[in-house]
Amino acid sequence: MKKIGLALQILLGLIAGIIVGAIFYGNPTVASYLQPIGDVFLRLIKMIVIPIVISTLIVGVAGVGDTKKLGKIGGKTLLYFEIVTTVAIIIGLLAGNLFQPGAGVNMHDLAKTDINSYVETAHNAESHSLVSTFVNIVPKNIFEAMYNGDMLAIIFFSVMFGLGVAAVGEKGKPVVSFFRGVADAMFWVTNQVMKFAPFGVFALIGVTVSKFGIGSLTPLGKLVLLVYGAMIFFVVVVLGIVAKMSGTSIFSLMKILKDEMLLAYSTASSEAVLPKIIEKMEKFGCPQAITSFVVPSGYSFNLDGSTLYQAIAALFIAQMYGIDLSIGTQITLVLVLMVTSKGIAGVPGVSFVVLLATLGSVGIPLEGLAFIAGIDRLLDMARTVVNVLGNSLAAVVISKWEGQYDQAKGDKYLASL
Repeated sequence: MKKIGLALQILLGLIAGIIVGAIFYGNPTVASYLQPIGDVFLRLIKMIVIPIVISTLIVGVAGVGDTKKLGKIGGKTLLYFEIVTTVAIIIGLLAGNLFQPGAGVNMHDLAKTDINSYVETAHNAESHSLVSTFVNIVPKNIFEAMYNGDMLAIIFFSVMFGLGVAAVGEKGKPVVSFFRGVADAMFWVTNQVMKFAPFGVFALIGVTVSKFGIGSLTPLGKLVLLVYGAMIFFVVVVLGIVAKMSGTSIFSLMKILKDEMLLAYSTASSEAVLPKIIEKMEKFGCPQAITSFVVPSGYSFNLDGSTLYQAIAALFIAQMYGIDLSIGTQITLVLVLMVTSKGIAGVPGVSFVVLLATLGSVGIPLEGLAFIAGIDRLLDMARTVVNVLGNSLAAVVISKWEGQYDQAKGDKYLASL
């Protein structure tokens, strides 16, 4: 297996999972055997994410040690995230209006999926306004934030702690050395965990296919094709232009992240690739302080794939019910999605929850989501890849914007692949 690259190993696991899932479609016994393997892999990933984010961020911030400089980086990052996310929503709406994926779809031919768990989550999340999200960035208890996996609160604490370490001067050097050692150790652990990735992918895909089968795609094939097509367009054209403007190539980035893209697609989990993205973006020439801040922050504020999908899904449901959304209503939808996607970021099943919290505001029936819930996993796989690419490119853009990108280091790393 060592002679075969990780990307090929993951691809083989993906293919094997699809075959096994298709053979044992509808057999719950298969899921009971495979699910624990997939769960163990995801738990291994979650185990290493928080230590890596905390240690790399503290070391990076302590190295900068300038509050004004960090504030400038944070402001530019949020501005960039908002612009790109808005473009993603607009492209989703344009694609939905142009290709009309929901027009002529017979709801009687579609299977309904229970979405009660999403509804319950959405009700809990409705109290999370944009203001409360910013309030909750400040943790009451850092250990509670770590336990809950509250990434924004963890980032806030790590930045403040890193500034404190820098402020105490010589006394802080042993602390920086300690966290640098933690970061190096956790990156070693990450590389060991990634050896288990093909088996995790095999199990997770096998469970998905055995539950839903391939046949569930047929009635909603137009929606699936449009979502995938729009996301490919967004990556190649929009992110491609952004990459070109920042002096790099989106295809170079895809070459660097080929393992992570395949893993993100297979697991539908951005978290599964977070440690490796931080590691690879640093190797690509982005400074540690920027990478360790921008990439985790993007998981809450820069979900390009998710927002693009939400715009298309909203129009699909409206078209399926024969509801004509005016330009004014669609502008309202853009504004609501811009706010809602930030207000409840980090909630499990976030794209579905955002849609539940959004559709009612523009008069679209919420029960329409039950018709597309069955294929949500397949769509989630695609939007996860776009989210990963968008956040990785953001690290490069902000590094270039700040004039801190190491071009020679990036070129050398790219040439070594």
